[in-house]
Amino acid sequence: MKSYFFLAIAIIFETVGTAFLNTSEQFTKFLPTAVMAVCYIFSFYFLSHALKVLDVGIAYAIWSGVGIVLITGVGVVIFKQVPDLAAILGIILIVAGVLVINIWSKTA
Repeated sequence: MKSYFFLAIAIIFETVGTAFLNTSEQFTKFLPTAVMAVCYIFSFYFLSHALKVLDVGIAYAIWSGVGIVLITGVGVVIFKQVPDLAAILGIILIVAGVLVINIWSKTA
């Protein structure tokens, strides 16, 4: 269970880092770039701790899938980006894949 806690922290840092990546304007703004870099470092640090127990493929699928959902939410709420129907359907499929892994996979 501790590994899933580390994975959740990694996902949060990755989501915050990606939000700041968007505001860094291709690394031309120092503060957002620095926050993004620190968040990514912490994200990988906590992901590495999750990998002590979780298989890398399973952890990465969860990390990227949940991160996609969260950053899409950040895009909608903060950046006023509206996903189209294809994007929404794709995200639903990603969520379904993460659920399948966590509910039925013996490696999760």
